[in-house]
Amino acid sequence: MTGSALGDIDPWPDFQALCRLGGRLCGTPSEEAARTVLADRLRQLASRYGGRFRAIRQPYDGWRAQNGRLHVAGTPRPFEGYPLLRSPATPAGGLPGEVVDLGRGDETDFARCAAALRGRIALVRHEFMFSPDHVHRARKYAWAAAGGAAAFLIAPTGGMSGPIGGGVGFGDPPPIPALGIDADAASALGRPEGARPRIRLVVEAEAEAMETEMLCLEFAGETDDWIVLSAHLDGHGLAESAIDNASGVAAALVAAETVAAQAAAMRDRLRRGLRLCLFSIEEWGLLGSEAYVAGLDAAERRAVALNVNLDSVAGSPDLTALYSGFPPLAGFLRSAAASYGAPLALHEPLVRNSDHYNFAAAGIPACRLLAGFGKPESNMRYVLTPGDTADKVDPGDLERAAGLTAHIVYRACTADGLDLRAVSNGEASCN
Repeated sequence: MTGSALGDIDPWPDFQALCRLGGRLCGTPSEEAARTVLADRLRQLASRYGGRFRAIRQPYDGWRAQNGRLHVAGTPRPFEGYPLLRSPATPAGGLPGEVVDLGRGDETDFARCAAALRGRIALVRHEFMFSPDHVHRARKYAWAAAGGAAAFLIAPTGGMSGPIGGGVGFGDPPPIPALGIDADAASALGRPEGARPRIRLVVEAEAEAMETEMLCLEFAGETDDWIVLSAHLDGHGLAESAIDNASGVAAALVAAETVAAQAAAMRDRLRRGLRLCLFSIEEWGLLGSEAYVAGLDAAERRAVALNVNLDSVAGSPDLTALYSGFPPLAGFLRSAAASYGAPLALHEPLVRNSDHYNFAAAGIPACRLLAGFGKPESNMRYVLTPGDTADKVDPGDLERAAGLTAHIVYRACTADGLDLRAVSNGEASCN
């Protein structure tokens, strides 16, 4: 499979269909509608190419937010904010307090402000997420909570207006309220040196038991081994979650269809089966893929030869594979990209920023394909903001990502030998 791998299969209609449904925040009608549309699409592919479709129920600790706002002393009206996913509610009437501005909010900033932070409200800046030195918002939140902060605010930087979205923490319920604010609110919090603004933070939210589904399409191979192609279908309520991750879902759908069509045209079965997994609750701490991997027994894990995870694959023409510390996987990806004729940058450390992490942490070779790594000027800067809309994605970039993915997956499904499990000696990174 070389050249224009997709043939006449176009990812753009799937991409547009998802964006029209809204942000797909898990637990909302938008996410439910997306699952319905995608399930129908996968059933059609299963019928056309002899595959098997499954929808796997996944209960989880759900959450709904009704309101988030910031009352700043001396300003005439409150500023609307965006409660970060799973944030606890503030007390009735809001949480009063002083704000400690930690700037970027890296570990040294928290150490510098440790004495001032306890009992006050931490303010940090959102930063471009797709870079080697990025400090994830969840780490900043954890430092704030560990330092005794009463609440957590995150504001845009680099000319973005906001508000900022995203989740906080992995696993355990988050301990302090968290709100994404916009540039106007951040500006209102600016004070002369030594003065701390006083605010009243309001987050109205509640936890409740919920249920979603993982959607799975399988095309069996000659052996018991599998290539898992994955993408997360859930997003945020700020916009259309177009880059993150309608782009990944659309590319994964078309890549899977392309591989199945190629196998059908050759009148032959794939050597390794192809399993397409569309996860939900990814934005809540990678919970969907975590449950999926945890549900595999030892033999089933050994049977997964590779996970290729697509998350935010358009928004820039430049593609990078995060190969999670598996050196043989780096060589495989480099060779596949060269044979396809497309540039592909490689980044080694295991990063806990998408569903590939749970596969790699379980010893399964796994990579994440994404666009715009190290390109803060690209449209990738709009992820987790109200600017993550369909107009930020170029159809050519999406087609390029889908084509390269189809080529990588087809090679993995048909290679005579595929042993990618050797890992480097370095510690896993959690940027």
